[in-house]
Amino acid sequence: MGYRGKLAERQQARQLRRTGLPLSEIALRVGVSKSSVSLWVRDVEFEPRPPVTRGRRRAPNALQRRKQAEIDRLVEEGRSRIGRLSEREFLVAGVALYAGEGAKQDGRVRFVNSDPRMVVFFCSWLRHFYEIDELRLRLALYLHQGLDLSASTAYWSALTGIPGAQFTMPYRAVPDPSIRHAKHVHGCIAVGYSCSATHRSIMGLVSALLGDAVIPG
Repeated sequence: MGYRGKLAERQQARQLRRTGLPLSEIALRVGVSKSSVSLWVRDVEFEPRPPVTRGRRRAPNALQRRKQAEIDRLVEEGRSRIGRLSEREFLVAGVALYAGEGAKQDGRVRFVNSDPRMVVFFCSWLRHFYEIDELRLRLALYLHQGLDLSASTAYWSALTGIPGAQFTMPYRAVPDPSIRHAKHVHGCIAVGYSCSATHRSIMGLVSALLGDAVIPG
C-alpha cells in the first residue's frame, strides 16, 4: 500500500482548526481547497478566535490575483502529475528526503526539519518500511525563546504520534534580530531513532539511490 497523499495536509489542517482558525485561513495556509479542509476537520472541537481589528484590509490587486491564480494552477498541476505514490515511489521519495535532511553518522536515525509536511512524510515512511519500536522514538525541539513551548510540544506530538514524554530537553534559542526576523512558530523538530541496523539499512538505500546519479565531468 503506497503513501496516502495529503496525510500531512490533513493533520496540519486538524491541528490548525484546534487553534480556532477559520476554514478559509486554514485552506490558505495548507494550500488546499476550503471544501477539503471542511471535510477533514468536521469532527475537530475548537473555540473560534475573536476577529482581529487592524483596520480595513486591502483587496488584492491585479498582479497579486494573477500570481495567486498561477500558484493555484501549478499546485493542481503538481498534484495531477504526482498522483498517488506506488510502494516503490514512496520508498524512493523517503530515501531522497533522508539523503537531503537526515543524519549520516552511523548508529542513529535522525531527521531534522521545520516543515510539518516533511516530518509527517518521514515518520510515515519510517514506520511503513521498518519495524519500529515506538518507545525508542525521540523528538528534540529547537524553539526560539518567547515562543510557546507547551503548544509546540503538543503540535509536534499530535503530528508525529510520538508522546510528549518521549521529547528530549528542548533547545531554546535566543533570537538575534540582526540575523533573523521571521521565526517558525512551532520551531524545528528532530526525529530520532537509535538503531544501528535501521540507520545502516537507510544509508544503504541512500547509497544505491545516489549511486545512480549522473555527475557532470
